[in-house]
Amino acid sequence: MNPQIGITSAAPRPTPKGRFVYEALPMRVRFGVDALSTLPDELDQIGLQRVLVICSPDQKAMGTRVAEALGDRSVGVLPEAVMHVPAEVAHRASAEAARVGADGCVAVGGGSAIGLGKAIALEHGLPIVAVPTTYAGSEMTPVWGLTTDGLKTTGRDPRVLPRSVVYDPALTATLPVAMSVTSGINAMAHAVEALYAPDATPIISLMAEDGVRALATALPAIAADSSDLSARSEALYGSWLCGACLGATTMSLHHKLCHSLGGTLNLPHAQTHTVVLPHALAFNQPAAAGATAALSRALGGAADPAARLWELAGELGAPRSLAELGAQESDLDRIADEVTSRPYGNPRPVTYNDVRGLLQAAWAGKPPTANPLR
Repeated sequence: MNPQIGITSAAPRPTPKGRFVYEALPMRVRFGVDALSTLPDELDQIGLQRVLVICSPDQKAMGTRVAEALGDRSVGVLPEAVMHVPAEVAHRASAEAARVGADGCVAVGGGSAIGLGKAIALEHGLPIVAVPTTYAGSEMTPVWGLTTDGLKTTGRDPRVLPRSVVYDPALTATLPVAMSVTSGINAMAHAVEALYAPDATPIISLMAEDGVRALATALPAIAADSSDLSARSEALYGSWLCGACLGATTMSLHHKLCHSLGGTLNLPHAQTHTVVLPHALAFNQPAAAGATAALSRALGGAADPAARLWELAGELGAPRSLAELGAQESDLDRIADEVTSRPYGNPRPVTYNDVRGLLQAAWAGKPPTANPLR
């Protein structure tokens, strides 16, 4: 344990009159109910003739439906995507893509499927067309992740950015309410960190605020009626914005915590983000006034955005403790070690003791606080 290792401090969020660099990512987006029917057009835009459809085992029926719709342009369905993209799964998928002579991949599902498509793109440079069925947001980023021996490694590479994304809200209508809620809060985490990222820009900040607003509005409506396509559309719109924010900025303490918890303990991805986000935000709010003001607006004027996110998770029946997800209290020391040994940038300097206190509060399900050591 090294209590002296800190996380570097980020610069204040730039204003429209300040200096900043914004680079739009090169991709197409199709959005709307029944947008899935346009998938062949998206393949035409890229010039793909032999695509491998990738999905998780529980999305095999959806993957098969997509493959059948593509006819002889599909060279098979690979239903092997799992959380955190284990390296051995990525190697098998890459070998299968080469064996069938695929010239591209269609990734159908959430972050696991899209993450596996990114692993193939990283290996072979094959273009990805993403068809999201959750609110994870991975489809909007050039960020890849692989887990080897319990250690999750992430990076950025333009080759893994999907060339086209087809957002069809109807495909999310069967996503269970519990998963919809945690997937949506996971998406909010991307926007929250983008608001205080060292490379934040006014454009991304606008997208982040509206993304959080859209999801905070949509998730209670989905919980009330999971078949409400208007609410599903609003949530998918919000996840698009939040994912784009993650794709354009660097990650901070929240994502580092979740990557360590997920890679080391194999905790469920969206649920882990849901538990950790209020605590990471509460810790950073004193050093991120602009982000806090934006989140207050997005969350209906909440005086304490971190507390409001924690309350919202409780109101919607989402988990609020790492203990619920299977983490043991004895795991927290090594997670704190991992987080502080290879830190991400953060608006507020972080010590080992800060991280250990934050993890303790998150493990126990306590309300979030800016000073977890007290």
